[in-house]
Amino acid sequence: MCGLVGIINKNNKKVDLRLLERMASKIENRGPDDEGYFIDENIGFFHKRLSIIDISQGHQPMFSSENCIVYNGEIYNYIELREELKSKGHSFNTNSDTEVILKTYEEHGLECFNKLNGMFAFLIYDKRKKRLIAARDHFGIKPLYYYWDENHLIFASEIKALLEHPSIKAEFNLSSFDEYLTFQYVLGQNTLFKNIFKIEPGHYLNLNLDSMKFQYNKYWDLDFTIDKYHTESYFIDEIKNLLHDSIKTQLRSDVPVGAHLSGGIDSSIVTLMSSKLSENRLHTFTGAFNEGIEFDETRYASEVAADSQSIMHIIRPTEKEFIDLLPKLIYSLDEPVAGPGVFPQYMVSKLAAENVKVVLGGQGGDEIYGGYARYIVAYLEQALKGAIMENNDEGEHIVSLSSIIHNLPHLKQYTPMIQKFWGNGVFEPMDKRYFRLIDRYNGNENLLSDDFRTNYNKDAVFTKFQNLFNQPNTQSYFNKMTQYDLTSNLPALLHVEDRMSMSVSLESRVPLIDHRIVELVATIPPALKFHNGEMKYLLKKAASNILPKSILERKDKIGFAVPLHVWLKNDASNFFTDILSSTKARNRGIFKTDEILKSLSTEPMFGRKLWGIINIELWFQQFIDNN
Repeated sequence: MCGLVGIINKNNKKVDLRLLERMASKIENRGPDDEGYFIDENIGFFHKRLSIIDISQGHQPMFSSENCIVYNGEIYNYIELREELKSKGHSFNTNSDTEVILKTYEEHGLECFNKLNGMFAFLIYDKRKKRLIAARDHFGIKPLYYYWDENHLIFASEIKALLEHPSIKAEFNLSSFDEYLTFQYVLGQNTLFKNIFKIEPGHYLNLNLDSMKFQYNKYWDLDFTIDKYHTESYFIDEIKNLLHDSIKTQLRSDVPVGAHLSGGIDSSIVTLMSSKLSENRLHTFTGAFNEGIEFDETRYASEVAADSQSIMHIIRPTEKEFIDLLPKLIYSLDEPVAGPGVFPQYMVSKLAAENVKVVLGGQGGDEIYGGYARYIVAYLEQALKGAIMENNDEGEHIVSLSSIIHNLPHLKQYTPMIQKFWGNGVFEPMDKRYFRLIDRYNGNENLLSDDFRTNYNKDAVFTKFQNLFNQPNTQSYFNKMTQYDLTSNLPALLHVEDRMSMSVSLESRVPLIDHRIVELVATIPPALKFHNGEMKYLLKKAASNILPKSILERKDKIGFAVPLHVWLKNDASNFFTDILSSTKARNRGIFKTDEILKSLSTEPMFGRKLWGIINIELWFQQFIDNN
């Protein structure tokens, strides 16, 4: 895993090496093992390397013919690709996956992305064709940002590196703020920084170095054409085989590998399969809190660790560590995104980095197989609507009222969400209802200042969401929900995964997120994927022979929950109060500070309202105030 920086001066001014070095120094943690640079007049690259594959020879920037690459990620099928390329006459000087990307580009040009299975963000300078390619993997596991003006096109793995360039100013992007308020992430290419954009998952940018104009293209998308010919057992076998292959190839490494283990289905599958495929005894890493059993899943994780005969490491983060680390974590993230799980994720990553250099995790299972409780809530309403109105918006009944009943106990701890969801708009169209389920702003209008509340354009946010939600070629509510989460929610979670692991120079791999698996699952009939409203039905079937019964039958999994509501009755209350009542925060004029301070002691369990507010204020202090 690595960090990269690239500068293209449109005025033909030679790239300044000292500037490249200064920008790259801001992402030293992404690559502390090695560094290198390349300058060809107005084009310059700098690379910081975390050595994982071919430690001795994988130096970057790397060259082949008249092409140069800087790259962040891992191509898991690089061995198979190398053999295929050798059969076509290509020769290799290293055993690195970096060289495989270069040769794949030489052989296939802009079709090379379809050959790559892995996580990646890279820049390729093609001197002969006078173009520069900037690409990001299918799901956005690895980050890549860019800035564009009349004089420059500048790239970096993290925004903080871009901000070191004298032409780039840290400015608040007010047009993205409504999206952050709504989702706690920003949709599409935009960020919370004005004029700084992200290459979206499954996209690439193609810059013509003569005209200095670029095309922005999508190279991958999901096809939801339903496979009506195969049986449930066929799909289960295919999922098993692909999971096995994905985990096997992602265990490839020239350094020690471990696994995150929460005690849920996803991380347990990764751990148990990895332990069978790994040549060495696996190290596993688990986090828990002492504030109550609802914040401690070690009883489940310990059972999986015992079954896998792994060496289990446990960390119990504290309120004091949360207070001490939160500003640092906001800086590491570049922009606030997702929930409080960022804190324990950092702590577990830090623990892992003390023992291994690569760790496998279970991210993506919820989005691919339907593991969020909100899917049950959404379909419970659809079942009621169908029973009352005697119709079905999807054209066929996926879940009936009678079939979903035995899965409703999964919603026991989600009663507040259900009450809020059914408080308004019952039986509205599917897009409006799902928007309501994921809208984190709804009900918090009184916390915004009058000016910001007046300017908040919920209709515009919904329209953007609606276009994404209804984009796939499917009528299925389930497919629309999971596709939206794969393309919008998951990249935000992967953003956290990347920054927290990279902040401690740890490579984090996510074997459940393999494009072959996702492409297969997209074609499976929704009625099979969400059989009787059961979350992760097919994944559980595929792993039923390795998962302990206690894990398979869990009804209390809620993610890496943080006891923020407990801490807000203790020292964290003073910490939040000091930040939110500061002169700078009050003068910013975004929130009604006194209303927020009144609500500190009433934050509900697993609430995200105050989390979103403290994050945006700390972000302003870290980046905008210190511009």
